[in-house]
Amino acid sequence: MIQVLDKSFEEFITRDEIDRKIQSLGKTLNETYAGKEVVFLAVLNGAFMFASDLMKQVDLSCEISFVKMSSYQGTKTTGKVEELIGLNTDIRNKHVIIIEDIVDTGHTIDKILSLLDGKDAASVSVCTLLYKPDAFTGESKPEFVGFSIPNAFVVGYGLDYDEKGRNLDAIYQIREAN
Repeated sequence: MIQVLDKSFEEFITRDEIDRKIQSLGKTLNETYAGKEVVFLAVLNGAFMFASDLMKQVDLSCEISFVKMSSYQGTKTTGKVEELIGLNTDIRNKHVIIIEDIVDTGHTIDKILSLLDGKDAASVSVCTLLYKPDAFTGESKPEFVGFSIPNAFVVGYGLDYDEKGRNLDAIYQIREAN
């Protein structure tokens, strides 16, 4: 059990489980995109740890760039996605893989996909460490998923609660008071 600000969390996915899943995702991406020109597009701030560890498993000819989006306040989504840092890489004729820490409602992914529309990418796919199918209301489901999880709030391994808890090396799920 850990405390982040005013909330209690319990370990949900261990660091070892995360490592094994990232190795598996890296292998899948290497096989799927072998011989293709790839641009990874990591979504800040949350995906920084996942992106770093995933890139160590990738042996493709690739680039990495970053975008920053915001849709959360505390433990709740605002329902509105804001672009804070935009795409500054040419993706024409390249295969774009969006790296996300978590896909819950899918609104952030939908917003990023709309920003990429018309930029002539060869393909665009989403690789997420965590996916909440019960919370998903978006239009584009992720193609590459590490873990499907229930619709509960999580922190750690890049995910935050009011900017705290990102540095935890495992993923922790909120513990609701009984």
